[in-house]
Amino acid sequence: MVAAVRQGASQRAVARRFGVSLRTVQHWVARAADQRLDRVDWSDRRTRSHRPPHRTSPLVEDRVLALRRALAQDILGECGATRIRDALQAEGGGAPSVRTIGRILVRHGAVDHRHRQRRPPPPPGWHLPPVRERAVELELFDFVELLKLADGPLVDLFTGVALHSGAPVAWPLPQGTTAAVLDCLTTHWRTQGRPGYAQFDNDNRFQGAHHHRDIFGRVVRLCLQLAITPVFVPPREFGFQNPIEHFNGLWHRKVWQRYRFAGLAALRGITAQYVAARRQRLAARLATAPARRPWPVDWAWHPEHLPSGTVIYIRRTSEHGTLTFLGRTWRVDPHWCHRLVRAEVDLRQQEIRCFALRRTAPTEQPLLQVLPYHYPRRDLVP
Repeated sequence: MVAAVRQGASQRAVARRFGVSLRTVQHWVARAADQRLDRVDWSDRRTRSHRPPHRTSPLVEDRVLALRRALAQDILGECGATRIRDALQAEGGGAPSVRTIGRILVRHGAVDHRHRQRRPPPPPGWHLPPVRERAVELELFDFVELLKLADGPLVDLFTGVALHSGAPVAWPLPQGTTAAVLDCLTTHWRTQGRPGYAQFDNDNRFQGAHHHRDIFGRVVRLCLQLAITPVFVPPREFGFQNPIEHFNGLWHRKVWQRYRFAGLAALRGITAQYVAARRQRLAARLATAPARRPWPVDWAWHPEHLPSGTVIYIRRTSEHGTLTFLGRTWRVDPHWCHRLVRAEVDLRQQEIRCFALRRTAPTEQPLLQVLPYHYPRRDLVP
């Protein structure tokens, strides 16, 4: 390369010819300077030592490795960095720190590699077999509460998202009451069609009051009157509401943090635009999602009636194998403790079917128990 440059070729042309960078050519031309080529030191080794000056001496490293081998054969079998440091201090003299001993062990490969076992996640909607098989759609709903407008009051955001299609909905509300939820759900399902399941958390606005037994709130009654199965996820449990939590975070970043809203009308306008754009973005998923059922003809809302349908509660058993929902404690299985259970309250058959749930085996959901249940009120419609 240096000879070619000295013969008159440009450094860029020489770099392209030899397939190296221009900086490499410049480096060796500067190294050769005006010397004869046979007198140039072409060595590319560094002049300084490859060993850092603060590195632990080889004698200490050898002693650490020898101690690890000896301690591994001990009856206790404790041969970690802390145990090695204690052994060095017991011998007298100085001892490296625990972190230094750990780096010595890693540098020489004297460690027991323990890789975390990562299991594949269960399929979407695994806790509901029809949803897992993509036979029906599941919609998840949630609230984002106490949003403070710039020069206005606090508002609530009622959101929903379909599991398979990912289609979102969002309604900014002056106050997130049960009546507002009923209006939003009725309008949404009338225009978009009815899903097979609607999933909620255990908020009173969804489930009903918690201070009495056998309470089915107005949202439950609406779902049953529309032949939609309501599902209530377990409290303080992660995973079941992830799709709706993801959309809530997405709306917060893409809408709430990007704009300044003078009032509720402006918030509703921007939210409607974002939801429409989001649905257009997910057009391919919408085309392959399970079909929705049309709105029933001549349907009328009767809040005092409870149809004979099924209400599902996903719960985790106690240390005694019991479940708590509907203000009651149900004994399921003393051998299925601290495990997930899908409890299907069948108002028509007057029974509760309890199925075992495991994320590691999402397709195996055996029946644990069938419990008799009689709804004690008179508003049950056959």
